[in-house]
Amino acid sequence: MIRVVLPAHLRRLAGVHGEVDLDVADGATLRSVLDALETRYPELRGTIRDHGTGRRRAFVRFFACEEDLSHEPPDAPLPAPVAAGAEPLLVVGAMAGG
Repeated sequence: MIRVVLPAHLRRLAGVHGEVDLDVADGATLRSVLDALETRYPELRGTIRDHGTGRRRAFVRFFACEEDLSHEPPDAPLPAPVAAGAEPLLVVGAMAGG
């Protein structure tokens, strides 16, 4: 079971409260977690990653175990505590401006 924490606007869009628990069949990678998230909540498709390319949206970041995973390859394994469900994967809307 993978635990995912979404920002408030995406929780509202998906109609969820708190963390999302996902069963990931293909191993714990960022791609497999996002695939499972978009399958379970189709209204999130295109909000976290581009429909066509599958690339992360510019103002979305991924964090786990106090590390920024945003620039990791999508098929790299997630940290063991995330894969075990001990730590959540955080999806964060980045801030911009000055």
